[in-house]
Amino acid sequence: MSGAKALWGGRFEGGMDPAMVPLNLSLDVDLRLWPQDIRGSRAWAGALGRAGVLELDEVQVLQDGLDAVASRLATGLAGPVPDEDIHSLVERLLREEVGAVAGKLHTGRSRNDQVATDVRLWGMEALEAVAAQLEGLARALVELAERSVDLIIPGYTHLQQGQPVRAAHWALSHLWPLLRDRDRMVGAGEGAAVLPLGSGALAGCPFPVDREFLRETLGFARVSENSMDAVSDRDWMAEALFAGSLVGIHLSRLGEDLVLFASREFGLVRVPDGFSTGSSLMPQKRNPDVGELIRGKSGRFTGNLVSLLTLLKGLPTGYNRDLQEDKRLLFDTFDQLALVLPAVTGTVEGLQWRPDRAGELLSEELLATDLADYLVRRGVPFRESHEAIGRLVALSERESVPLSRLSLDRYREIHPSFDADLREVFRWESSVESRATPGGTSRASVEVQIAEARRRLGAIST
Repeated sequence: MSGAKALWGGRFEGGMDPAMVPLNLSLDVDLRLWPQDIRGSRAWAGALGRAGVLELDEVQVLQDGLDAVASRLATGLAGPVPDEDIHSLVERLLREEVGAVAGKLHTGRSRNDQVATDVRLWGMEALEAVAAQLEGLARALVELAERSVDLIIPGYTHLQQGQPVRAAHWALSHLWPLLRDRDRMVGAGEGAAVLPLGSGALAGCPFPVDREFLRETLGFARVSENSMDAVSDRDWMAEALFAGSLVGIHLSRLGEDLVLFASREFGLVRVPDGFSTGSSLMPQKRNPDVGELIRGKSGRFTGNLVSLLTLLKGLPTGYNRDLQEDKRLLFDTFDQLALVLPAVTGTVEGLQWRPDRAGELLSEELLATDLADYLVRRGVPFRESHEAIGRLVALSERESVPLSRLSLDRYREIHPSFDADLREVFRWESSVESRATPGGTSRASVEVQIAEARRRLGAIST
């Protein structure tokens, strides 16, 4: 480590083997934690002063020096540096600014509780930012629903037409998972807001530092209960990556729908030009790349979660160097979410329905369940109704005659309970309006969903 003094090297003879140097380094990953490391160090200097470990003038010198280090780091490093991690870098630069008194800052503190504090501070900010982006996407979906209440489209199960639904109902089906995702991000943020600083390497701090002062200064919600647990606890990080994985899965499902709906075979939507691309060979192509890209990212989020859980599962009690790998996974997931969410939000904001194509896609077989319900309302057991309608659909297919054009006599051949008013079944609006229970596709039910979504988003904003 030419040019830098390791923070731990006193009991070793000679330097680190060249083969070990690159394996030992983590600065390429944790450099981004420098604002959090400065914040934690400024607070620690204040706590040492309150505990009588540092003179007040020393506290001021250290905090001023840390401010100077922050100014230097904010402009970026001029070139390669010899330090193994962000803590070593900050301490070396602080020594350049204030001299030997910099060596007092690490009193009672370990890199174990220091890095745990830094990454929690970063995580609290990142989780809050992603929660806000999820709220933005949720609002875009509510607005899409509001302008889609009157449009009726096929609803699909097994990728086969099932029943007619309002397009707004489809949009809201993607909204509710994202609101749950937002709540999970908030929950992970609450898990991150536990102060580990003051735990030392594993056994606590031998000086009377005021951890409540540290908690309040740094913006944590509470203080860790056990020093050994505090330096190794990454549960909040697993929760954050789980939340990120579910966001990825939900966005992937939305992306898959957009890819299908934008195809010529479906043709239900037009993805905005700004979120589509063309082909380098085929001039006619208009590819919904935004949907494909977010589908691809979802596997990456899941991989980061599995990697972290695998990393944690076999660790003995206390801090272990394996945990150097955790930040790379956390940073990657939240960096990618920060890329994906604005693009998805922009896509939804500019999405255009194609009502003409929706009308073409609506097949009368979508009303088969309504025909079964018609018989049920006349006292026919549902299983008997189901079988009768199945035979009607088979008859319609065999004779290539739409269900609505089969004569009443043909219906009565299948079941005598059919009457002339069965023609009322063949109205798309009647079908969706018949499902007026909470969560259903009737106008009133959909408008209740929209109002509740607006209420929750308003409560979030306040």
